[in-house]
Amino acid sequence: MKTDFLEISPVLPSQDIDRDVEWYEKQVGFKLLQKDNMYAVLKRENLCIHLQWHADTDDDPLLGGSVMKIFVNNLMPIFDEMVERGTIKKEKLRLNTAWKTNEFGFYDLNNNSVFFVEDI
Repeated sequence: MKTDFLEISPVLPSQDIDRDVEWYEKQVGFKLLQKDNMYAVLKRENLCIHLQWHADTDDDPLLGGSVMKIFVNNLMPIFDEMVERGTIKKEKLRLNTAWKTNEFGFYDLNNNSVFFVEDI
């Protein structure tokens, strides 16, 4: 069995989740799917934008590396491939997260986060 790649969703930094959700709804036509004070997901047709709050400090820079989420069905084949390639270690797999996903992630050479995510 193979992994089915579904979509790529950018995770954009935000200093004000409420303000930015309102802007994406009004100015870009996205609809809010879920939100808390640190994170929001908006969707328009088959496109998603994720917003993540950052403090804009040295420890949590607003304009640090970016985040990309690659949503898939059947996560384990791509996870096993990345372990075999040496991209990640087996302990990076996170099953049944609080936000109802299975996922793993790693950093590229430019400190961008790349996550493979399976909704459960």
